[in-house]
This record gives sequence, structure tokens and C-alpha cells, in this order.
Amino acid sequence: MANRDIELSNEVRSALEERKPIIALESTVIAHGLPYPHNIETAKMMEDIARRNGVVPATIGVVKGKIIVGMSEAQINEMLEDEPLKIGTREIPYAVALKKSAATTVSATMRIAKLVGIDVFATGGIGGVHMGDWDVSQDITEMAKSDVIVVSAGCKSILDVRKTIEFLETFQVTVLGYKTNRFPIFYEGLSDYQIDHAVDSPKEVADIFKAKKALNIEGAILVANPIQQEHVIAESEVQGYIDQALNECFEKGISGKNVTPYLLSRVAQLSNGKTLKANIELLKNNAELACQIARELIR
Repeated sequence: MANRDIELSNEVRSALEERKPIIALESTVIAHGLPYPHNIETAKMMEDIARRNGVVPATIGVVKGKIIVGMSEAQINEMLEDEPLKIGTREIPYAVALKKSAATTVSATMRIAKLVGIDVFATGGIGGVHMGDWDVSQDITEMAKSDVIVVSAGCKSILDVRKTIEFLETFQVTVLGYKTNRFPIFYEGLSDYQIDHAVDSPKEVADIFKAKKALNIEGAILVANPIQQEHVIAESEVQGYIDQALNECFEKGISGKNVTPYLLSRVAQLSNGKTLKANIELLKNNAELACQIARELIR
């Protein structure tokens, strides 16, 4: 799709024209999700995984008002130097019009991927319904609109998992458990909450997506891909870190979209890097599966 506000890298442009497999990658994990230097290293690792699988990686972000699909290392560094905003779909016009640099969350990455014609997106965990005061992520409402396959390790356990699953159903998001019928919760592995539909292969995901498109049923497919068992951290252990970090949020007056970055950073500190390692491993695992699905779509 031609748009003066969107710049495609030559690699991404060629892949779209030649119908090569592509996966979208978000930039919030680089700017706000992981500490330096793990953020840069993980971004490179995700792109390397894609290329090893014969897939073109398209990291998406905004640099001085220009939406970049297929960010170079220099563009990523320029974005980080500008202390980028963290934006969802609704903030995209603000960042573009006022020439801001911004890192795209799940919702913004999905919308931009759809705009340019990328069908598969690998992320860590989706946003959802928060505990306590009314706070629902744009990720869910965007998934109700954008026809993209989102591969994630479910949602973070800092959310209200039961309500998040219920909202996904309410907004008609197709949720597929990858080789499981239980909803995964980030680095804690599988929750006790059931998923109605499970799949056993990337081909099945691709076939369901094709059927959805052919029937003109809008909305995303969320592929809930559990973290590998060897990297699972016990829920009780993580909950202790989360409870302490949440108390600190209350004491410091941290609220809204600033809560999740603080919690992830603080929990990593409290666990002596254990959750950070698990976070990186599940990102890699999701990228691998996304690549397999992208290849099946082209096939």
C-alpha cells in the first residue's frame, strides 16, 4: 500500500512484490520491554532466526514521524536516541503528524502490518484486561479488526487472565492453542484456563487463516504458543516478584501504560535476571513458529 508516511525497506518491499514469507516484529520490546544491551541483542537474534528460516524480518517503528517497516540497525539506534514514545494504534497519527519517534506495541504493529500486507506477526505476550481499576489494552480491540496472525506466549500473568480470555471471545478473536488446549501465561507456562480450539501444525494455522480471509471474517488469529518447558518459572515464584513490584507502583504513583514496563523491569531485577532470560527464550520460540506459519501461507 503506497503511503507517504510509511517507508518500506528494500528487502521488505521486494519480499512483498515477490510474495516471499515475511514476519512483522514490534519495536516496543526493544525500547521498553527489555533492558540494554539485551534489547538490541534480542532484536538482532529475532531477525537472524527469521533469515535462517528463509523469512524476511520486518521490525516496525516510527522515526521522527516516519513509519519504518523493516528497520535497519541505524534506524533502531536513532529511534532509541530520541527516547521514543510507546504507542498503540490510536497514537500512530499523533507520532506521525508531530514528527515523533515511537516504538510500536502489539496493536500498532498489527495495524501497520495489515496496512502494508504482512500477515504474520511474532511478539512476546499480548496486552489484555488489567487487575483492579478498569484498564483494557488496545491489543484486544485491534485484534478484533486487523486480519493478522499473532504468535504470542499468551498474556502476562500481571493481567486478569480469565477476563482477558473472555474479552478475546467477546471481540470474536480466534484463539488457537498451539499443541495445547490451555491458555499460556508468558514465562509461567500453561494456566488452568481452557482454550476451545487447538492446532498441531503451522499448516493448520495457515489453513484457518486462509478460510477466514475467504469468508471475509475480519479480525486476527491469536496463536497461543507456550514457552518451552525447560524455561518455565513457577507461577508462585513469579507472583511474589509481581506483588512486590505492584506495591512499589502504588507507592510511587505509577499507573496506566507505565505499569507494564516498570513491572517487567522490576521483576527481572528481583529474579536476578531469571525472568529476563525466560522472556528472551519465549520471544525466540514465537519467532520460530511465526516463520513456519509464514512459509505455509506462501506455500
